[in-house]
Amino acid sequence: MPLHEYRRKRDFKVTSEPSGNRKPSEKATAGLIYGVQKHRASHLHYDFRLEWNGALLSWAVPKGPSLDPAVKRLAMQVEDHPIEYANFEGVIPEGEYGAGTVMVWDNGTWEPESPDVDAALQKGDLKFTLQGSKLKGSWVLVRTRGFGGSSGRSSWLLIKHRDSFASKRDITTEEPYSALTHRLLADIAREGGGDVEKAASGDPPAEGASPGKRRPKRRS
Repeated sequence: MPLHEYRRKRDFKVTSEPSGNRKPSEKATAGLIYGVQKHRASHLHYDFRLEWNGALLSWAVPKGPSLDPAVKRLAMQVEDHPIEYANFEGVIPEGEYGAGTVMVWDNGTWEPESPDVDAALQKGDLKFTLQGSKLKGSWVLVRTRGFGGSSGRSSWLLIKHRDSFASKRDITTEEPYSALTHRLLADIAREGGGDVEKAASGDPPAEGASPGKRRPKRRS
């Protein structure tokens, strides 16, 4: 999906989201960008993004990723996003597409396990390894004919492969803080002039109930 669809949906005079007009940096990077943004819009969901061909391939995962290989998470493919969107954290104003609070929940790099990524995407079976601050190891995105097919948005399943990083931990609840700024959604909304109550509904209750609670040290 080209970036014109991304730009068509947004008024960049109103939203602080990146327009994607900036030329890609020629500076060498350590790998392809990977990220997950926790997004409290009309509903809470997690936006899963993989850099490919100069953009971020993007899927909306309603329940967030699971470390349990037995759990298959629905992932609805959405329009490609610009590379610089990977570091966007803030408030999308009411009335704009995706209005609500956005957190960089995880970030890092990814490496294809499929020898031909374009062919794997066409086939609907993309295997890859994540090197994120929260999500690591081997994963797969598998396209399905299930929910969403009639809307023009392809539906996929995000599945963790069995390896040393697989677990039954509920990582979305256990690690609710931003990987970029170590804030909760409510903090981001408060500092960005957003709807704090709406944003807080996306934070674990135990975290939101104690604003002065000492937080874990930020990872280096």
